[in-house]
Amino acid sequence: MSRMFPLIVEGAVTRRRGKVLVGPVDLRLEARGVTVVIGPNGAGKTSLLRMLHGIARLNEGRVQWACDEAEARERQAFVFQTPVMLRRSVRENLTYPLRISGVGRKAAEVAAEGMADKIGLSGALGRSALALSGGERQKLALGRALIREPEVLFLDEPCAALDGRAMREVEAILLAAAEGGTRLIMSTHNMGQARRLASEVVFLLGGRIHERGAAETFFDNPETPQARAFLRGDIVE
Repeated sequence: MSRMFPLIVEGAVTRRRGKVLVGPVDLRLEARGVTVVIGPNGAGKTSLLRMLHGIARLNEGRVQWACDEAEARERQAFVFQTPVMLRRSVRENLTYPLRISGVGRKAAEVAAEGMADKIGLSGALGRSALALSGGERQKLALGRALIREPEVLFLDEPCAALDGRAMREVEAILLAAAEGGTRLIMSTHNMGQARRLASEVVFLLGGRIHERGAAETFFDNPETPQARAFLRGDIVE
């Protein structure tokens, strides 16, 4: 059983230069599932993920994990829309999170080889990460995040710039991680992807949670006219 959950958010607000980016937010997340955050551009999806992860300043309210903050930070990871690559080989990118955590070189390299196989990069271990395609870079970013076996993985539109094949490969990695017990909290603008991956949906509008529900219920019968309009592809403000 996870030591991190439930995650309880109460009255949480993040501002930048006096402007509210997201909030106030009240939310409770349990230990299992895939939460997909959707909403129009500017709704606050990225800001919500950053706030939950702790990399955006919390100006009001609280974000409280079941364990202490230091332990929570150790047990989660974040994958950005544009992956940040170390100017090193694929192997060194994968071993880096383990090495800075004190894992020995040989054990880290064995783990890197195993992860490279899982993410479809076993033939690229010696290549420079900077020479990879966009899809390969995103898979490497996922592998680097997952190699430490986080309990929670945040993902900010991880497939936004990928073609269909790369998106399918990334989704397969994410589904395998979720089936293995990793709690996924991700944003996407792609409703097909949201339908494929989500067990629950959080619909943001104007920086606030406008609607939330089980994925099947939300997509088949959204409660609010704004959510229905958004799913039709209409402009929602």
